[in-house]
Amino acid sequence: MTQKKRTKVLVVDDDPAIIDWMKILLEHESYEVKTAMIGIRGEEILKQWHPEIVITDLMLPDTDGLELLRKFRPEAEVIVLTGHGSIPKAVEAMRAGAYFFFEKPPQQEQLLAMLENAIERKDQRQQIEQLRRQLPSDLKFASIIGKSRKMHEVLDLVESVAASDANILIEGENGTGKELIANAIHYNSKRAKGPFIKINCAAIPKDLIESELFGYKKGAFTGALQDKEGLFEMAEGGSLLLDEIGEMPSYLQTKLLRVLQEREYRPIGTDRIVRVDFRLICATNIDVDQALRDGKLREDLYFRINTITLRVPPLRERTEDIPLLCDFFLDKYRQRHHRAVKGIAPAAYHVLIRHRWPGNVRELENVIERGMLVTKGNEIVVADLPESLREDNPAATAEFVVPPHRTLAEIEKMAILQTLQRTNWNKQEAAQILGLYRPTLYSKMKKHDIQDMGRGGGAARRVES
Repeated sequence: MTQKKRTKVLVVDDDPAIIDWMKILLEHESYEVKTAMIGIRGEEILKQWHPEIVITDLMLPDTDGLELLRKFRPEAEVIVLTGHGSIPKAVEAMRAGAYFFFEKPPQQEQLLAMLENAIERKDQRQQIEQLRRQLPSDLKFASIIGKSRKMHEVLDLVESVAASDANILIEGENGTGKELIANAIHYNSKRAKGPFIKINCAAIPKDLIESELFGYKKGAFTGALQDKEGLFEMAEGGSLLLDEIGEMPSYLQTKLLRVLQEREYRPIGTDRIVRVDFRLICATNIDVDQALRDGKLREDLYFRINTITLRVPPLRERTEDIPLLCDFFLDKYRQRHHRAVKGIAPAAYHVLIRHRWPGNVRELENVIERGMLVTKGNEIVVADLPESLREDNPAATAEFVVPPHRTLAEIEKMAILQTLQRTNWNKQEAAQILGLYRPTLYSKMKKHDIQDMGRGGGAARRVES
């Protein structure tokens, strides 16, 4: 209940009966409420009072509701309420940033549930913005989304070592965001104003990697029609990222080691000595220990490049970040594709949370974009997810069976208990699946005397207020 007391709601409507009904209902539910009957007054209250949620009519006497809606966003989550509802209006309102669209008169329970969901959405957006504001430039942690302990450990280490010139080795599966971490290292370093040169050793034919790195003189070999500056030289004063370092040929690893030791080299076909000053960042998705045993990665080079090793966790090890990532990708592709998709259905969320994500964050992003494009409604449902995800999560799509002769309270308790068990007592995941605001889940657990089995090694722990 303390969360609701802190939540400010502004209601803008020219119908006095709606204004009075909303104010009584929401204040009874412990929201702080202010009202306005015209758009100009609503704007004044927004600037002075800064509400988290705005419920507004689209048809106001002094201003266009859609224009007002755009002014309210992104400071507040906006729920549109109108007696002139239509599909085109709804789509236009959603594109302008409305969280949801109701026709008058709204149902009390439906409105209160939507308010809770809007608050949670607002909280998630604030968490994303807080992560972005941790550094003075958006470039420095661009698109690194996560509040899990493992991601915080990675980012804390990045902040600790970025200012040094130490060589960095970033380990992680495909799609985990190794390049984003490399960006964060460079843009937090004293070399941030210098160039950041990147090369994927797996994407370039092995016989061409040397010429790319070292450069060459015109006529040095067949096809060398003009002088070419090497990437080592281009990275002068900045950083060089060698992605998939394990794919570099062994003989070239030896040459790279010499460059790192001597800080100079000769371009192919010339006696000119080039002195270099760059910070080396390497990344790999291979099992480094196995690569060393197989001779795929030279041991002497390995010890040279891994002064600091950063391991980026796979998505399956930080499932608590999935709601934040989903929200981030929904915002991204809602704007890109101009789609009025407000969110993800609880059943679909359950499929996403229980999936193992072999493709990690990149796979999740593709799934959200696909869902955004194929859905026929205003939220992504299970049917909008790839068949491979649905097949991998048969239990997630199973319907909840209501036993006969049970009260509504008993059915609610069963639904909450089963969801908690299926999410291994992860309250955030369970709340997301049930479509609840997390404090509401805690309140309902206390109401139904559901003991928390997720802590203390399985020992029962009663939910306290």
